Amino acid sequence: MQSSGMPELAEVEYFRAIWDAGVRQRVEKVKLHAGKRIFRGSDSRLLQRALTGATFLGSETRGKQIALRFSGDAWLGIHLGMSGDMRVEPPDFKPEKHDHLTLFQKKRALVLKDPRMFGRVRFHVGKDLPDWWSSPAPAITSRQFSLKWVREALQRRRGPIKGALLSQNIFPGVGNWMADEILWQAGVSPTRVASGLNEDELHALWKATRSITKTALKTIGVDWGDPPKNWLIHVRWKKTGKCPRDGSKLCRETIAGRTTAWCAQCQE
Repeated sequence: MQSSGMPELAEVEYFRAIWDAGVRQRVEKVKLHAGKRIFRGSDSRLLQRALTGATFLGSETRGKQIALRFSGDAWLGIHLGMSGDMRVEPPDFKPEKHDHLTLFQKKRALVLKDPRMFGRVRFHVGKDLPDWWSSPAPAITSRQFSLKWVREALQRRRGPIKGALLSQNIFPGVGNWMADEILWQAGVSPTRVASGLNEDELHALWKATRSITKTALKTIGVDWGDPPKNWLIHVRWKKTGKCPRDGSKLCRETIAGRTTAWCAQCQE
């Protein structure tokens, strides 16, 4: 799959699952780059002490965030930012310059790399859920993410619908390429005022959001596989990209601060 920019919902799920190799295993040692920007707002020394000797219990994603649970009521939060990734290395691995957090286990090393450090590592110890793990928006794949939820959330948005789709308080996990894909499949122009969509457009937008998310999780989220060949994602980054439906040359413009691609014919 061709991709660029910040990892979105399915890409985040892919990286989360990579560390599943270490679930139910003890962390023997923790190495990190204390003081680096990626640990802003967290006590990196406490993180190192608490996770050394702890057992990795499991993980989950919520939008673009990852939460990893450890014994001793320890929570590790990861946001990959623009350039972060997670991988598994052999147990004798030597962390390099951009490998800011490494959890060493008996049979492997779980490594977080982030060259540009736009991502973030959070840490929490306690019985209660971390504040950073709460979200006002339901998961797109949940029953709570209903047409009614989308309708009511967009009623308050006066800007372009492209910007609303990027709001993590409404569409958790949706980023730039997913927003363009949703609008294209729904037949809605990215310049439309979010609160001005009619009922048919709202239904098409909600349906496309659910469908695209589920398909992306089954392809990109599982093995970094390609979404369906007739999706916009395969041509949206190409300067000479054409609409997969009618062959029209795609429009490209900065909308809501992000480079946006759409078909003027399909998305009038």
